Parts: sequence; structure tokens; C-alpha cells
Amino acid sequence: MDTDFYRMKRLPPYVIAEVNGMRHAARLAGEDIIDLGMGNPDQPPPQHVIDKLCEVAQKPDAHGYSQSKGIPGLRRAQANYYGRRFGVDIDPETEVVVTMGSKEGLASLATAITAPGDVVLAPNPSYPIHTFGFIIAGATIRSVPTTPDENYFRSLEKAMHFTVPRPSVLVVNYPSNPTAEVVDLAFYERLVAWAKENKVWILSDLAYSELYYDGNPTPSIMQVKGAKDVAIEFTSMSKTYSMAGWRMGFAVGNKSLIAAMSRVKSYLDYGAFTPIQAAACAALNGPQDIVESNRQLYHKRRDVMVEAFGRAGWEIPAPRASMFAWAPLPPALADMGSLEFSKQLLTHAKVAVAPGVGYGEEGEGFVRIAMVENEQRLRQAARNVKRYLTSLGVNSSAA
Repeated sequence: MDTDFYRMKRLPPYVIAEVNGMRHAARLAGEDIIDLGMGNPDQPPPQHVIDKLCEVAQKPDAHGYSQSKGIPGLRRAQANYYGRRFGVDIDPETEVVVTMGSKEGLASLATAITAPGDVVLAPNPSYPIHTFGFIIAGATIRSVPTTPDENYFRSLEKAMHFTVPRPSVLVVNYPSNPTAEVVDLAFYERLVAWAKENKVWILSDLAYSELYYDGNPTPSIMQVKGAKDVAIEFTSMSKTYSMAGWRMGFAVGNKSLIAAMSRVKSYLDYGAFTPIQAAACAALNGPQDIVESNRQLYHKRRDVMVEAFGRAGWEIPAPRASMFAWAPLPPALADMGSLEFSKQLLTHAKVAVAPGVGYGEEGEGFVRIAMVENEQRLRQAARNVKRYLTSLGVNSSAA
């Protein structure tokens, strides 16, 4: 019996899983590992959200099948969020679908709109679903940079002129995971004009929209006039409301893309558990203290991490957004490569980070550091890193 499955042949081994496996084994052996690898929030959701989950779960009629596109109240709540936050009118009936996290949403849309052989433009480095969601669906990926500068738009033009068949989809992700880069509204305006001219769909991943640190709120592509003609945008409650395990996200935007995605989802799932959707309504409609609280929490952690790691001999650029730092390897250890460096850091410093090469070949030379441990643990991680670098004869000036 043939076990050489077509889609499995298109999926390489997940590089980051190597480090995750080592971390798991070390913890089973009783080692104290400071885990800065996975972007897993360490704070709970607001109490009123948990209370709403428990309240609705007590109702006898709350345990049947839900709606795959999301209950009406939750779609209205997301539309209202876009109105409050971005000043954008969203029709909750035709321009919103609830997803089980933005990751599932991107994968479902890829299934809905991709034909074998289609060419998709995706950033490199990027969060794996931005590429592999389409690879699983049969597409070919052409990489574009993550840096939102003139080179980015030159890369788009080259892709349209020299790729056969012409690309039909562009994936963008700002604030970026893993690189933490941000863009302004002018970038999106230029991008929408380009997409209309070239007849390309834009898929915007805005999962980190509320984690910004320079005082300038991150924009949405939906703020651009005419964006709905070519774009769909994904958001998530995972980091904003500390609800990662609840798997609550949304797609909003172009009606045709929303309809296609909703149709595919109607075959695949019945939607999230209704009490979870009701609790998500409570999060979006209720007090928003946690949004600012989480922003300040990660901002403070960013400052502590950058300062402490810098004193340890590892200079890390301060991210302007997201819950991640995109850190170049210490120069003296650059030849080690990001995967081996991550393994050595875990083994000798007891600190887990994610190797940059796991996000694409352009991620080599970097690691992603998640700010998901408290300030005390971040300082402990820095002390461990300093001991590791010192053991290799790497001092502050060399690093």
C-alpha cells in the first residue's frame, strides 16, 4: 500500500519541532528551561470573559452544533471592533467569518481559493502557515522580502513580470511574525493600488495589531479606500485578550473571499463551541482594560529583555510591535547557524528560542525570542546566556 502521500511530500520536517522536542525532553528530565520559543501567552483572559464562558456552558441548549461562520452576535462584535478601532464599516453578514484562530482561517481560505499550480507571493521569513497553507493546497510559493521598503515593491514587480503563471495571491503580515516589522497606512495604500492594477488578492494577517510600542497604533489594510475590492484580513484574540487556547479569530473583508471561505468551512467544521463564542463576544464588547494592560506588559518585558541581554553580551534590536524579538546571532557565533545555536542555547543556557531558519531560508542567522516569561525569568535567561557566552570565550565586545 502506497504511503508516499502527495501532500506529505510537499511538507519538509518542521525545523522548530527539533528544538521543541529537546525542550520537552529536558523538562521531563527535571531541567528548568526558560521557554522563549513559542508565542504562548502566560496571562489569563479577563475574569468577565471566563465568567461568560461558564455561564453559557451551564445552559442545556448550549452544547449542540454551532455555526461554522460564527454566531451572529460574535460577527457583529467583530464588525463593531473594526468600527471603533479603525473607523471601517464592516457588514457582519457578508464581510465577517469567525475562524478557529487566524491559522485555521488562513488554511481554510487557501483551500477555498487555490488550484494546483497557482503561484502565491509570501514573505520570507514568515510564519509557516503563510506559505505551507498554500503549499498543502497545491500552490507554488514565490518569496518576497518582509522589509516594507522600495526593494519590497521592486520584488513584487519582478514577480509579476517573470513568473508563469502570474501570481494571484499576496500574503502580508504586519506587525510581522517573526521579524516584528511594522508598516504605515501609506504602505497599504500603495499595496492596494498595486493589487488592483495586477489583479492580485491580498491576504493580510493582523494578529498582532494591538501589541505596538512606539505610540502609533498599527493600521489595518481595510482603512484604505477600495481595500475590500481586493483584500481580506485576519485577526486573532489569542494575544490581545490572552485567549490563545480558545482558538478564536476572524476574517473580514472582500465578500467573494468571505463567501468562498465560509463555504469551505461549512464542509469542514460546525464552528467553535458556542460558549466560547459567547465569551469572545464578552471580550470584544466589554471592558477593554486588558488590551492596554497586555500592551504595557509586553512593552515592559521588551525593555527588560533588550537591556538584560545586551548587558549579557547579546545585542538585540528592540521590536516596535508584536510579542517577539527578531535577534541576530551573536557575531562570534554566526557561523553556527540558527538551528545549532538554538540547540546549544537550550542545552547549555537552559533557554529555548526558535531558530530563524524555521521561518524560511531568509531567516537564517536569526532566532525569534518570545516575550512570554515574566521579567524575573527574562533576567535569569540573560544571566544564563552570559554564562554560556563566557564559557565560549565570547565577551560583550566580541558578541
